[in-house]
Order: sequence, then C-alpha cells, then structure tokens
Amino acid sequence: MKLVVQVPCLNEEETLPLVLSSIPGSIPGIDEIVVLVVDDGSTDRTVEVARSFGVTEIVSHPRNQGLARSFTDGVNHALAIGADIVVNTDGDNQYPQERIADLVQPILRGEADIVIADRQVGLIDHFSPAKKALQRFGSRVVNIAARTELPDAASGFRAYSRESLMRLNTVTRFSYCMETIIQAGNKNLAIASLPVITNAKTRESRLFSSTRQHVFRSGAAIVRAYVMYRPYVIFGVMAMLFGVLGLLPYLRYAVLAAAGQGGGHVQSLLVGAALVVVSSLCVMLGIVSDLIRTNRALIEANLEHTKRARYDILRVPTTPAIDAPVPRKAGIR
Repeated sequence: MKLVVQVPCLNEEETLPLVLSSIPGSIPGIDEIVVLVVDDGSTDRTVEVARSFGVTEIVSHPRNQGLARSFTDGVNHALAIGADIVVNTDGDNQYPQERIADLVQPILRGEADIVIADRQVGLIDHFSPAKKALQRFGSRVVNIAARTELPDAASGFRAYSRESLMRLNTVTRFSYCMETIIQAGNKNLAIASLPVITNAKTRESRLFSSTRQHVFRSGAAIVRAYVMYRPYVIFGVMAMLFGVLGLLPYLRYAVLAAAGQGGGHVQSLLVGAALVVVSSLCVMLGIVSDLIRTNRALIEANLEHTKRARYDILRVPTTPAIDAPVPRKAGIR
C-alpha cells in the first residue's frame, strides 16, 4: 500500500521545513510513504528546501496556476507513480501532519473513499466571528448540494483513495475543495470526517485577497458544481416560481373582469404573459442542461476508463486460473 503526501506550495521556503519534518515516516498498514511537492510558480527557494529534505517527487509550474490546478497536477503525478492513497496538506503548516496516520485509517479499513479533516472552526482563534459564521454557512450549502453531512467542507487537509481519484474531475481554477465534495456526493462516494486541531497561523492566506472575494469565488464554484449534476432542481424551481408569479396577474384580471373592470387592466395580461414566457424558458433551459449533464456523465465515464488505462489500475492476474488446463509438451502423454 503506497501513500503519497502532496504539498502544494507557493513561496513556502520558511514554513515548508515544518511541514516536511512533521510528516510521519511510517504508518501501520502503509508499506511506502512518498512526499510530493507541487511548486506553483514559487520565486523563492521552495524547491531547494524540498530537495534538501530528500524530496525527489516535485511537480513545478513555471507560473502560478492556482490551487485547483496544483491539486490536479499533483494527483495525476501521484497516480502515475502508483499511489493507492493521496493525502493533501498545505505548505503553510496550518494542518497537523502528524494526524495523517489517523486520516488514512478509514480508507485502509474500507469505510470511506475520502476523509476530510474537520478543523473545528469554532476553536480557531485567528478566525473572526464573521469568518466562522461564513465557514459554517458555506459547509451547510455544500452539504445540501452534495447530500452530505460534513462539518468543515472548506478544509484542504484530506485523504483520497485511488478509486475516488479515478472518478473525480476538477474543472474550477480557484479551489478544488467544494467542487470535489459535490462531485463525490453526487457519485455516491463514501466521505468521512476526522476532527483535528490546526497549528498556529504562520501567514495570511494567498488564495484570496479579501473575505468578499472568497465568498464570491466559493459561491460561484458551488453553483457551477451543483448545476453540473442537478440542473433540473435549479431550473425546475425557477420554472415553478415564475409560473406561479405568472398566474397571479391572470387571476387578478379574471377577478376584475368578473366585476366588469377588466377593460382597464390589460397590463395584467401582459405581465402574466411575460412571466409565463420566462417560466417556459426555464423549462427549456432545464431540459438542455439535463442533456448536457448526461453528456458530461458519458465524458466522465470515458475519462475514468482513460485514467485506469493510463495509470495501469486494471491489473491483469498473473496466476493461472484453477480450472485452466495445463499445457503438455510435445511427445509427453
């Protein structure tokens, strides 16, 4: 059983030694542990520091590509070198790497495909009350979209089984955290949670420049991922809403017409017709989106087969079948 611990980095020469020195050297049930550093366009000595700690598996981007691309490239490299489990941590040492052994246990026991660390946001001192509330709200939204019950959906400290990585495909550039949960939930992958205590803050986040930007980008990623897998829900609700709103002006006109006052309220019919047209457009958009969802499912199935062929996951048995006849040499009876 091979474990790859991948560490996405962007100018982490100061904190990377703390991360690398705290990664366990051995874990029960794991035969080999490999550290993979994903350098996302660092301009400092991040790569040199990684090599000084004996890291030989390094994926480098000439320019900054974003966290989601770093995650995807790291996962592809991990699968290529035969990873059975991939753990993602962070180069700023916010996560307790010594808990990696606990993080992978549900996968080793066959109880989960993905394990996500619960940072217990309420206990993090440097998080403001507003940020804690936004984190809880964001997790609730993701849980609704993914039909899961995860306390900390934004946590990047995670363990993935090889099988789950074969089925997940990240398309957003900002962050993979929300999208992979929604994908995994809609693909019926088993997701577990593990409470951890984060390390002391070492620097400000480089993923976003303000809370407003973080909320906007995370919200966009959630909506995009949700529409990919359940478009009929969104467009169905919109069609019903505009349909009901479109009926109200017609009812108003009918009441006024029954009272002999309908001649001066033709505008109600126009408003109602416009809302009914919008409702019909939502229905058509829902149908088109569902067809696109079906096409995406077929493409993802093809991508899964391509990954399995590329990373040699479909292993051919080397032992002959029990009932197979034994070939006889010529001249022997």
